[in-house]
Amino acid sequence: MRVLVVEDETLLADSIAEWLRREAFAVDVAYDGDAALERLGVTDYDVVVLDRDLPVVHGDDVCRAVVDSGAETRVLMLTAAAAVRERVAGLALGADDYLVKPFALVELSARVHALARRARPAAPPRLSRAGVVVDPARREVYRDGRYVALSRKEFAVLAELVRAGGAVVSAEELLDRVWDEHIDPFTNVVRVTVMKLRRKLGDPQVVETVPGVGYQIP
Repeated sequence: MRVLVVEDETLLADSIAEWLRREAFAVDVAYDGDAALERLGVTDYDVVVLDRDLPVVHGDDVCRAVVDSGAETRVLMLTAAAAVRERVAGLALGADDYLVKPFALVELSARVHALARRARPAAPPRLSRAGVVVDPARREVYRDGRYVALSRKEFAVLAELVRAGGAVVSAEELLDRVWDEHIDPFTNVVRVTVMKLRRKLGDPQVVETVPGVGYQIP
C-alpha cells in the first residue's frame, strides 16, 4: 500500500514516513502543497497523510484536488487546531479522517491502516496459486502446506505475483508497488529479493523469470 505524507515540519514528516515504512507501507514525502500536487499527479496513493497548514499551496486546496480527481485515495488530515469547528471544516472538505497534533505514531498508523483498507477493494481472505497460499491478513505464506517465513519485502513481492494470476509482472511494476520513490530505479533489489524468495519457497521453483519482461507464477 502506498502513502504520501505531506507535512512542512521536516522532522515530523520524516518520523511519520519512517514509522509507516516499518509498517510495510511504501511511503513518499512532500514538504509543501505544491510538491504534494506534483506527486499526486503522477502516482496513485491509497492514503494521503495531509497537514492542513501547508506553505505554497494550502492543505485545504490539496484535499480538494484529491477529492475532485475522483480517485479512491483516502485523506487523513493533520492539524494543530483542536477546536471542533476546525475538525468539521476539514471533514467538510472531503477528508476521511482527522488527527490533532500532537499525536501518537501508533494511533496514526492504525488510522492509516483503516483508511487503506477502505481505499482498496476487499481482498479475498487468502490468495493462492501453484501450491502457494498467501494470507494478507495474517501476513503468512504456505507452500504445499509448509509455513514459509518471509521478510516484509519478500512477502509483498510474492503477494503481487500471486495476485497477478499468472500474468507477468515487470521489475518496474514491483519497484513501484513494493518500494518507495527513494529506491534507485537501476537497483537490482528486485532480482535479489526474488532470488531469496525462490530459495525460501524451495523446489520445484514456482517463480519464473521471463527474460526482458519480468516475473510470473504460471
